[in-house]
Amino acid sequence: MHIRAGTESDPDPIVDINTTPLVDVLLVLLVMLIITIPIQLHAVDVEMPGKNAPPPQAPPVVVQLEVQPAGRYAWNGEVLADRAALEAKLRDVAQQPEQPEIHLQPHPQSKYDSVAAALSSAQRLGLQKIGVVSTAPR
Repeated sequence: MHIRAGTESDPDPIVDINTTPLVDVLLVLLVMLIITIPIQLHAVDVEMPGKNAPPPQAPPVVVQLEVQPAGRYAWNGEVLADRAALEAKLRDVAQQPEQPEIHLQPHPQSKYDSVAAALSSAQRLGLQKIGVVSTAPR
């Protein structure tokens, strides 16, 4: 603390706290805190294949399943008669040892019931590789 005598108009002594050392200590602590915080690196560890990596597998077989606006289905461009024909095709695919990928592509104006029926049939028959292909422009 620093005590100094008052002025002629105010004879009482003035008591002031010298805050300069306090500010200096706080700044030093702040700098030490900033230095000790670890740097955040936004990195992803990727394990690259080596020289003895296995050769790439053959590309998977893909089946295009389209849901048309009238509620009909097309299997690789071939229009199916009804849902029973779709289930017969899905049953044949499900029994294969290596199941092909089913790419379900609903038409923007097709009903949700038709799309949900195709997905539920595929799930019930045990198909594992099902994807919904977007028809929206990118």
